[in-house]
Amino acid sequence: MPVPLLDLKAHHEPLHKEIMGALEQTFQSQAFILGPEVGKLEERVAAYCQARYGIGVTSGTDALLIGLMALGIGQGDEVITTPYSFFATAGAVVRLGAKPVLVDIDPVTYNIDPAKIKSALTAKSKAIIPVHLYGQCADMTPIMDIAKRHNLSVIEDAAQAIGSEYHDGRRACSIGTIGCLSFFPSKNLGCLGDGGMTITNDPDLAERIRVLRVHGSKPKYYHKLIGGNFRLDTIQAAVLNVKLDYLDGWTKRRQENATRYETLFKQSGLTQTGRVKLPEPVYRSSGAKHYHIYNQFVLRVEQRDALMAHLKQKGIGAEIYYPVPFHLQECFLYLGHKQGDFPESERAANETIAIPIYPELTPAQQTEVVETISDFYR
Repeated sequence: MPVPLLDLKAHHEPLHKEIMGALEQTFQSQAFILGPEVGKLEERVAAYCQARYGIGVTSGTDALLIGLMALGIGQGDEVITTPYSFFATAGAVVRLGAKPVLVDIDPVTYNIDPAKIKSALTAKSKAIIPVHLYGQCADMTPIMDIAKRHNLSVIEDAAQAIGSEYHDGRRACSIGTIGCLSFFPSKNLGCLGDGGMTITNDPDLAERIRVLRVHGSKPKYYHKLIGGNFRLDTIQAAVLNVKLDYLDGWTKRRQENATRYETLFKQSGLTQTGRVKLPEPVYRSSGAKHYHIYNQFVLRVEQRDALMAHLKQKGIGAEIYYPVPFHLQECFLYLGHKQGDFPESERAANETIAIPIYPELTPAQQTEVVETISDFYR
């Protein structure tokens, strides 16, 4: 039985009529740029994230970029972040002339290790970008404590973590200075193309971001700032307004699928032998409802590359996130790092593999995934 890593057709089919109705309504309105659906989505997503303001933008990458711009990050500044994330996390920093200062990850959550941040601070440090990787919050209390003591901004990269809760129930994007979301189709809340949102509780920052997303213009044709074209399409906002109503249900099914995997892998004996290590939801015991939203279900395994080839041959969807940490990427070699500088990030890059976790995944498909992995290790 082939099992895809993600089945967008199965995901969207039940919503077909609602989505087409929203698209038709947008077509009839002809308000394609920053139409009323955008403002509606901004209010709803901000509330969902337990924050005051949402500003819809063109992508998750641009959410990071415009957030850094709004904070005045630029030439000569340093921004502390992780070596183990999607490229945009560090790429947005470099595009503004700033320097990404890398700090290794916690081996359990794959998120930045707060205990290692202090040694990375310099007089040029201006911000920290923790990434809530795979759908689980970084350890925000010590990060925010460091930021407060050293007068640093905190930009939460929550591209994979909409609704994810910290141990005290606070949601991703509500804790730092700015939060950044992606609505890329593979995300838990995905649109039909590119889209993103910047979240904040600061009214002045919110207004600055709104101005920056329209080339720094307010009123029209009068520019106090140099911004860019970062506007979220009304069509994408209309789709997201439909899908947002279903997000909690999808999160619950992802969590149920994760629990089923835990049972199936335990029954297989693979977790007892240490050949397969499952993701550890560190905040589950705290009572947080959305302790982990499982944008990805990432295993740490032996013989990762050979297992990947085996799964591909058997028609089981899998992906490696991320095979090359930032410090080993060719474009970042100028930072002066070498192999071995961030051992936990390198281990994660060499040992992890993501398997299907999407809400429409059936128990039979999950059984097929685990049995195929078991066959490989026999």
